[in-house]
Amino acid sequence: MSEQETGTADTSAVPVCYRHPRRETYVRCVRCDRPICPDCMNAASVGHQCPDCVHEGSRSVRRGQTVFGGDTAGERGQVTRSLIAVNVAMWLLTVVAVVLSGAYRPAELGQLIAYGGSSPVTNWGAVVDLFRYTDGSYGGVAAGEYYRLLTAGFLHYGLLHLALNMYALWLLGRECERLLGRWRFLALYLLAGVGGATAVYLFAPNTATVGASGSIFGLIGALFFFFRRMKADVRGLLGLLALNLVITFWVPGISIMGHLGGLAAGAAIGATFAYAPRKGRLAVQLGGLALVALLLVLAVIWRTGQLTG
Repeated sequence: MSEQETGTADTSAVPVCYRHPRRETYVRCVRCDRPICPDCMNAASVGHQCPDCVHEGSRSVRRGQTVFGGDTAGERGQVTRSLIAVNVAMWLLTVVAVVLSGAYRPAELGQLIAYGGSSPVTNWGAVVDLFRYTDGSYGGVAAGEYYRLLTAGFLHYGLLHLALNMYALWLLGRECERLLGRWRFLALYLLAGVGGATAVYLFAPNTATVGASGSIFGLIGALFFFFRRMKADVRGLLGLLALNLVITFWVPGISIMGHLGGLAAGAAIGATFAYAPRKGRLAVQLGGLALVALLLVLAVIWRTGQLTG
């Protein structure tokens, strides 16, 4: 082979990016040695890496954990934001239901929307023991509508009720999610809400109850144990709890059992999360969640037997 032919062969072998074949490049990935163009370069401690090697490397890196074993992704507060969005969406649905029902005069709608009142949606989803529909059939938790123990926590009587609860969720929820991670926080929130609804079902018969307050009180109860475990000052949290308890017992129309039930469930879960030993922590925390859920199920079964037996 002549020297002229060798030069021609070298010229035709200009490397191109493995992801963009039309782009010439002389930079190679320091891990896999494939050519990469400027759009595919990711700065490394030495040289550049291609997108595939960066992705593969990120899979092998262990994610950080919170003090109670959760994923640090909870620091972004995505679950808290999502819960607020669901609560707001459900309230908007109740507003639409009230307007479409045609049962109220225009002058009454503003006060009803702002300060509360029943609607087709809240009637469908509130916690209630047993009641008779207009067609003569029975409804309520005792009639098998167990979803009410969950849906009640996402419904509110009026904009003021919603705003107060969502403000508290924004403040307390982000802190709990930061400490627990996403799925632990979501489990705490939902079980505390169901705990409050179950207490209403057990001890407050013939009342239609809605609101996220049970979950909010559950977050306060859990945070007490989180702060104690971290040796943080709990005086501010206890002051907040005392204020809310005074309001609970003093202001008419507030669900006392819903608040106390949520507080008890949240405190039990919070204590389990906070004091689970490092070795086998996940198993202990899951066991605590399962035990709380089992106790709530047994309580509902017992109360239903009382009402229907």
